[in-house]
Amino acid sequence: MKMDPRCIYCLLSRVHYESKLSTQDEQLIHKTLISCMDVIKEQYVPGVAAGHVSTAVHRKAYEILNDPDPYYDLKQVSNHAALGVYPLAKALIYKGNPDSKEIFRRAVLAAVIGNFFDFGVMGLEVGENNFEAIFTSTFEKGLDVDDTDRMFDLTSNTVYVADNCGEIILDTLVFDIIREHGGKVTLVIRGEPMLTDVTMEDVKALEIEEHVDKIITTGCNAVGVSFEEAPDELLEAFDNASLIISKGMANYETLSEKKLRPIAYLLRTKCDAVANDMRLEKDCSVAKLFMK
Repeated sequence: MKMDPRCIYCLLSRVHYESKLSTQDEQLIHKTLISCMDVIKEQYVPGVAAGHVSTAVHRKAYEILNDPDPYYDLKQVSNHAALGVYPLAKALIYKGNPDSKEIFRRAVLAAVIGNFFDFGVMGLEVGENNFEAIFTSTFEKGLDVDDTDRMFDLTSNTVYVADNCGEIILDTLVFDIIREHGGKVTLVIRGEPMLTDVTMEDVKALEIEEHVDKIITTGCNAVGVSFEEAPDELLEAFDNASLIISKGMANYETLSEKKLRPIAYLLRTKCDAVANDMRLEKDCSVAKLFMK
């Protein structure tokens, strides 16, 4: 996905948000924003990849703040809320003795709803206090784009590119149904902290490894996946996958720059720029498969 002009003020809004998480020093916050505006001025030209610019901006913010993980506390909040709603999600998924494809569809829906957890996105207010209500009402509505039937038939060797903390707990519902029906799951996580994205530290704390066959990292703290910095192990996993599942908007922004196939994007269209790029409306629950 290419950088949209609307991405600029959204990106700066998020830098301000994470700066406030990191410090109460107003002068440092001013310095961080000014430095990040300079990065945007240097990096942003029409046609540039969105992930390239956002990675450079957030890395600069972390450098100026001298804080490698400003979202640490919010990641714990996300995990706590997702653990709280997990029993409800599982009950809804298996309600009424559904067949395997219906279980998979419902598990994917639960994972997509988990993508609501994305602190700092302009106009999005989802937290621990209202997540269960949002989860229930959105589950009842179902997926707006639903390619899960075709996805399920491709899951023999799935590479699943994870997104945020919190939602990773609901992602395990997808992992479990894939593995129960003979598929393998390779989980891809961030190499280092970036925003609220899940890292190896988070995976170990939540015992996610029990739900997958293999875990590899992106090799760095880029927003989404930086193919220039990706380890060979990750590139080989993409090449050999029967299906790549990309979770969340940041992964869409970067993976859509490559012609990886087959690939399924699981996300909530939380901003107009991503929604427009996918030719969808904002606030859609999406499980969209690309085969060619």
